[in-house]
Amino acid sequence: MFEFSWPWLFLLLPLPWLLTLLRPVKQQGQLRLRIPGFTKNDLTSQFIHQPSRKISITEWLIWIMLVSAVANPTWLDEPISLPSEGRDIMLAVDLSGSMTEQDMAYQGQYVDRLTMVKAVLGDFIEQRQGDRLGLILFGDTAFLQTPLTRDVKTVSQMLTEAQIGLVGRATAIGDALGLSVKRFANKEQSNRIVVLLTDGQNTAGNLDPDDALLLAREEGIKVYTIGVGSDNPRGFSLFNMGGMGGSSLDEGLLKRIAEQTGGLYFRAKDVAGLQQIYQELDKLEPISSDEQTFRPRLSLFYIPLLIALGLSCLTMLLSLIRQFTRSEV
Repeated sequence: MFEFSWPWLFLLLPLPWLLTLLRPVKQQGQLRLRIPGFTKNDLTSQFIHQPSRKISITEWLIWIMLVSAVANPTWLDEPISLPSEGRDIMLAVDLSGSMTEQDMAYQGQYVDRLTMVKAVLGDFIEQRQGDRLGLILFGDTAFLQTPLTRDVKTVSQMLTEAQIGLVGRATAIGDALGLSVKRFANKEQSNRIVVLLTDGQNTAGNLDPDDALLLAREEGIKVYTIGVGSDNPRGFSLFNMGGMGGSSLDEGLLKRIAEQTGGLYFRAKDVAGLQQIYQELDKLEPISSDEQTFRPRLSLFYIPLLIALGLSCLTMLLSLIRQFTRSEV
């Protein structure tokens, strides 16, 4: 669709003709405005009548192009729908010392728990187009790494850069859940979801997990909990020699948090266990809202402006050629 942003500016088109009607003329060394309709035989014969110079077609075209450029011709493209449906998902990831334990089978070798979480959870983040994601990292305490955003690439990058011990070696599950609830303030019109991933039990923090659970229930926030850790006792940890084998995982707490908030608990003993949450989250119905669209606008003012400039240059060139020809003659 083609339109002008300010079509009323075309009222300026007759301006050159009006200026020729009010062209100043000389009378006894003074300048006066020429009044159209009077001749030498009128009472105003003291005015000197001078025929007005006609405006050429080229000059009219230049003026029309200039006015068209000022009116800002614009091309409107087809409407594009904006993503107006989605979920608000806060990811809370454990960075305690036990996450260094190398008991997770991934791509034919054993890797530490955090490496496996980054790989699998990174894929999950990339698939959340249309959702808003946030990232909370917790150890001795919890802190917000990334607020809720649709920029999933940034969330994925922040997770990739997370390091063990960044916030201590303990596990503050209560603080992580409580901070997640706080970040959902004023977000009633959305599916508010927390994905809490840990491999231990609550050993630090200022907020008891049961108190945090009560806050989540009151706010209507659904919590999916993931317990990470293999039953294989072969693990090796930089902070705890000999392997932990997942024995410190408080599955009772994680199951209680998930059940009382309407979520689900997953045990991620391997890659398949962690990937299972993909299917469950995709089944959630997104919150519908009024459809929003926008139409890309392409301003075309430069086209008539270039035409006007080209006609002006052509007129000047022809005038110079005529003058040169006359001088040769």
